[in-house]
Amino acid sequence: MKRTAVFIFFLVILTGLLSCSSNRTRQTQTGLDILTQEGCTLLKGKNVGIVTNHTAYNRKGEHLSDIIHALEDVNLTAIFAPEHGFRGTAEAGEHITEGIDSKTGARIYSIYGSTRKPTPDMLQDVDILVFDIQDVGARFYTYISTMGNIMEAGAENGIPVIILDRPNPLGGWVEGPLLDIQWKSFVGMYPIPIRHGLTVGELAQMIKGEGWIHEAEALDLTVIAMKNWQPKMFWQETGLTWIDPSPNIGGMNQATLYPGLCLLEATNVSEGRGTDHAFEWIGADFIQGEELAEALKALNIEGLNIEPVSFTPVDLPGKATNPKFENVEIEGICLTVTDYEAFESVTFGITLLRTLNKLYPEAFEISRPEWANRLWGQESLNQAMKGELSFENLMMRVRQDVEDFLPLKEKYSLYR
Repeated sequence: MKRTAVFIFFLVILTGLLSCSSNRTRQTQTGLDILTQEGCTLLKGKNVGIVTNHTAYNRKGEHLSDIIHALEDVNLTAIFAPEHGFRGTAEAGEHITEGIDSKTGARIYSIYGSTRKPTPDMLQDVDILVFDIQDVGARFYTYISTMGNIMEAGAENGIPVIILDRPNPLGGWVEGPLLDIQWKSFVGMYPIPIRHGLTVGELAQMIKGEGWIHEAEALDLTVIAMKNWQPKMFWQETGLTWIDPSPNIGGMNQATLYPGLCLLEATNVSEGRGTDHAFEWIGADFIQGEELAEALKALNIEGLNIEPVSFTPVDLPGKATNPKFENVEIEGICLTVTDYEAFESVTFGITLLRTLNKLYPEAFEISRPEWANRLWGQESLNQAMKGELSFENLMMRVRQDVEDFLPLKEKYSLYR
């Protein structure tokens, strides 16, 4: 009996492990895949407005706008374009122009610029709003701010909102401080960590459930969940085709480094804009590449390869205008993630800033302190850089913020 019981116990464990492995290797189906498989029945008889960009393709290679345009008894009346535009070709911060989509005839409205939330006039011929944009998984990536604004516009104007869920390329791991609302901006609208570990569908439910938008209780929200996705999956495991979500995020290496390396935007160090390696190469005219690489290697940072590099940032239309150190050859480091699960991008970002401050105290600076507060979401980073707060206490606060956030994340989890 004992041997039989032991055999059954191990059989159950093996079955569970095989099931878990199977779930992680099956191809992920996005919310758009599920919507199209079900015949887009939620849209029948509706005037539809879509909030989307160049990332909204299903597994058949069909774009959301073309799918809806081809439906019978459905009228595509409006396309709302986020940062980088409907086609995803505008660089960060560039205002988006409006027009008519040549393929569908629908009016394109920019909601990145002077208007960041659809107005009642823009929504006049819209019965239902559909959001489908690939996020990166960092709080300061503006697509999630756009999503919140769309949800608020839906609540205020009595228009239902459908979120078509997509994977978080960085998985469900959480890092970084919670946003202090006094530093709320379009690069941080909600009290979530920098690396929030949520899909857009989960975040949408959190935004509504926690009342983070005006008239949240009035919003008619539907999230079309994915199939075959888990929070411990990275993009490579989904079987989905990578489409650059913005001009300077050209793959998983850049996307993984981005939550930490974006902090350099507030400093006098180049984050690699003006090259094809934004957020992979960093440098400045006062940095010695070999010296910085050796100092960081000595810290035994898990999951990251660090090598010296020299490069010359140049003007790249659509990717970088007037980058730091334009047309100047500078030294720095090249970063390659070798273990996506082990590497902690936000922690590395802080380690990098601290190391730069130690090696080059007379030259390195946070040149845009308010921008640093907005990106970090608190004043604590600036305080640490000025010596008013120890880095040990800074990281202790960050770890506490993560612990405080995890129960809220679990509350709105759609995937196990």
